[in-house]
Amino acid sequence: MAKEQGQKMVAQNKKARHDYHIEDTWEAGLVLMGTEVKSLRQGRASLVDGFAEIDNGEAWLLGVHIPEYSQGTWTNHSARRRRKLLLNRSEIDKIERKITDKGYTIVPLALYFKDGRAKVEIALAKGKKSYDKRHTLAERTANREKVDAVQRRLKGHRD
Repeated sequence: MAKEQGQKMVAQNKKARHDYHIEDTWEAGLVLMGTEVKSLRQGRASLVDGFAEIDNGEAWLLGVHIPEYSQGTWTNHSARRRRKLLLNRSEIDKIERKITDKGYTIVPLALYFKDGRAKVEIALAKGKKSYDKRHTLAERTANREKVDAVQRRLKGHRD
C-alpha cells in the first residue's frame, strides 16, 4: 500500500477564531483507537465543544466528538472520550506556564491527517468579550468595503 502524502482536512473550528483571541498555536499528534481513525478517514468529527487541558504533565483533548464507526463491532470507541495529545515535554511545560494566567484556555482549531497521521492544531486563546466580537466584525466589513471600492475604481466605475 502506498504511503499517504500531504494534508487532508477532517474538521475545523471556525467559531474559535471568532470567540477567542489566538495567542500561539501548536501541532500535536493524537492517541486514537482503530475505529476512531476509520471514522476520521470518513471525514466525521466535530471540534465545536472541544478544549484541552494539562493533567499530571500530560496534555489531553476533551469534548471533541468523533462518532462511532458505522461498521464497528463491540470494539467501537465512545464518541466523547478523553484523548491524549502527543507533544514534546518543553511544549507541554510552555503551555502549562501560559495557561496558569487567568482567562487563557487551549482550544482545538483543526483536525487533519498529515502524511497519514492524525494531527490536531491547538491554540492558546483568551476569550473575547461581546464588544470585541462586534469590533472584529465591523473591522472585517470595513476592510471588505474598502477592497470592493478599490476594485470598482480599477474597473473604471464611478461611485
